[in-house]
Amino acid sequence: MTAPKIFGIAGWKNSGKTGLAVRLVTEFTRRGYRISTIKHAHHDFDIDKVGADSYRHRQAGAHEVTIVSGTRYAIMHELRGAPEPEFEEILARLAPCDLVLIEGYKREPIPKIEARRLEAANREPLAPSDPHICAIAADHAVTDANLPVFDLDDTGAIADFIADVVGLGQARL
Repeated sequence: MTAPKIFGIAGWKNSGKTGLAVRLVTEFTRRGYRISTIKHAHHDFDIDKVGADSYRHRQAGAHEVTIVSGTRYAIMHELRGAPEPEFEEILARLAPCDLVLIEGYKREPIPKIEARRLEAANREPLAPSDPHICAIAADHAVTDANLPVFDLDDTGAIADFIADVVGLGQARL
């Protein structure tokens, strides 16, 4: 099985990563590609509601809980003190797709675009210290970069750039 094509979106908190990721998923899907995403969270998170059956299974100590319906399924894996899985391990769990968009994981050695917004929690540029950042998407003028710079909201141009970088073939329109 061939490794999936991957491209990351890196940036500080409130830099526009999630909005860009959502717009890119919409754009690539519109073009006929099958897209998967991986989002890294730096804090405890929960996708389950307190009191739901699946929550009760996890609270009782289940290692993995799978919820299945006629429209979707989800597998929650409790680490229970084990270390966070490596990026490659998570990537290997995904079903085949055309492109995996990665939100977060800003230190992984994958091609990525840096999202920048004036309202970001930290405005220190990541690109100068990360050779894997191959472009910048910003909501303000960027004059200190030797990389392609896109308007953060120019989803079509950013999608075209990503498709070129990862070598996406023709979409299945």
